Amino acid sequence: MHETESQEDPPPTVPPVADHPYAVFRNADYVRYLVARLISTLGMQMLVTALDWELYKRAQSGLALGFVGLSLMVPMVLCTLPAGQLADRRNRKSIILGSTLLLAFASLGLTLASAFIALDKNVTTFQLCAYTLLVVIGVARTFLWPASAAFVTALVSREELPRAITFNSGTFQLSSVVGPTAAGVIIWLTHGAWLIYAFNVVVGIVCFFLVAGIRHEHKLPPREPVSFKSLITGFGFVYHNKIILGTITLDMFAVLLGGSVTLLPIYAADILPLNGGAGGLGLGILRAGIPVGAVICMFIIAHRPPLQKAGRAMLVCVAIFGAATILFGLANCQCLGRFISAPDTVWFWVAFGLMAVCGAVDNVSVIVRQTLVQILTPDEKRGRVSAVNSLFIGTSNELGGTESGFTAQWFGPVMQRVSEDSPAYAHAMASGAIWSTVVGGFGTLVVVLAVALIWPEIRRYGKLA
Repeated sequence: MHETESQEDPPPTVPPVADHPYAVFRNADYVRYLVARLISTLGMQMLVTALDWELYKRAQSGLALGFVGLSLMVPMVLCTLPAGQLADRRNRKSIILGSTLLLAFASLGLTLASAFIALDKNVTTFQLCAYTLLVVIGVARTFLWPASAAFVTALVSREELPRAITFNSGTFQLSSVVGPTAAGVIIWLTHGAWLIYAFNVVVGIVCFFLVAGIRHEHKLPPREPVSFKSLITGFGFVYHNKIILGTITLDMFAVLLGGSVTLLPIYAADILPLNGGAGGLGLGILRAGIPVGAVICMFIIAHRPPLQKAGRAMLVCVAIFGAATILFGLANCQCLGRFISAPDTVWFWVAFGLMAVCGAVDNVSVIVRQTLVQILTPDEKRGRVSAVNSLFIGTSNELGGTESGFTAQWFGPVMQRVSEDSPAYAHAMASGAIWSTVVGGFGTLVVVLAVALIWPEIRRYGKLA
């Protein structure tokens, strides 16, 4: 007779380490990288907030604030190609360290300028110093982003990469909530911005030593001569890889058309009154809506297995982003209030909730796009492709703000023929902001449909791992 097989229950299956939501934190190199990323983005959020405040305090000009975005965007446009090339041809860790020191140097310059140039004197001199140092910051960030994005893929396994990118995105969103608030509190207590700039110098030094302690070293590919063809390799790869091209296009136009952050001061002041007038408090709360939603989404995604139908999930989430943007534009007492009776405060918190929804679904889109860019790109091209990704998404943020402001002005005072000195100007500006937001939301839905039809590969893309 044959011996019977054991009837004992088989031992329980132990899930792979990578399946644990926080398994990636057992990787000391990744933890160092993530902590450095968190405090550096926190410091930069504080710095930009403080500099906006100080420039307006000194110059009393909205144009002075407009040059902040321009000073940061121009280096991005001019340096993206060499930054991507450098990230693929030089040690990425060294690039991160050098860029971090350059950011600390620029922060030190702002500290000295703020501390030694009196508020009521030499306004032009301070502006010249500030914009020059912002250009330096823009150059450093342009070289830092592709090197950092490509560097993280070597710190974690392919299975851990989606969760690593999830936590990367979450740290940025968390800093977007904490950074401006912390800067505002410090300015309120000290009535000066130099302390925030000095804090960012310390942050830069700490980040330098955190990254320096990472053991992984980027293995350089065989050296090849620098040529125009090698510089535009990233653009060529993106163009021929339909999935990457489609996801970047989708995210870029969604931000360009559907972003309503630029118009939030109008909503806070004239559309969504909070306790008689939202003002600064309401603006701060509304601005926090998107990052709050993104952080909540980060924890939800971290506790779930990798997306099984990542392409479809991205399309659905961007469509929800567009729909929530439309509802946000309509969630005010003048429009929906005619059909649904509710206190003004309720409408304000409905708007905040819709901003949180936008942040949550946008975070899913960001995670899918960034993960696909990294896993579908060969390592020797990751720097250049990451640079292209940063260029399109970064410039779409700036252009999206310009588009929102222009369309709000067009749909409002221009079409209604209301001058700035008219009592009806604020009402016209408010209606223009609503129209701009609603039209942008519908535009986002059209983009989703177009991308789904033009690049069916995205709809069919499966597991994100």
